[in-house]
Amino acid sequence: MSNEGDYIERTIEGPTTIRREEVHVVRGSNNAGWWVAAVVAIVAIIGVAFLLNSNNQNAVDLQAARDQGAAQAQVENATSNAQMAASQAAQSAQSAAQSTTQAGMNAAQAATDRAASAADAAARDASATAPQPPPQ
Repeated sequence: MSNEGDYIERTIEGPTTIRREEVHVVRGSNNAGWWVAAVVAIVAIIGVAFLLNSNNQNAVDLQAARDQGAAQAQVENATSNAQMAASQAAQSAQSAAQSTTQAGMNAAQAATDRAASAADAAARDASATAPQPPPQ
């Protein structure tokens, strides 16, 4: 309590009791700690073996993926080349058809011209050799 800055301390004394405490420490053979340590070590060894094995498997999978990608690229290139070749073949076929048509038309025109010339020549020959009607 305080009384304008003075400090008062009160002490109450009561009956003293004797307290007695006994602690018994029993140490025996407890192997549970060793068993836990052994299990943890076995799990760690299995984990390391798994990691080492999965790294090798990942390398194999990675190489297989690379090989598959290369094969796929080759197939795409072959497909593209085949499409270009087919397009060029179609253009060549169209050009050949046009050339053949033009040649046929030229041949037909030449044949028509020859036939007309032959017909004219035959008509001239026929009129020259034909008897003349008497004048009237």
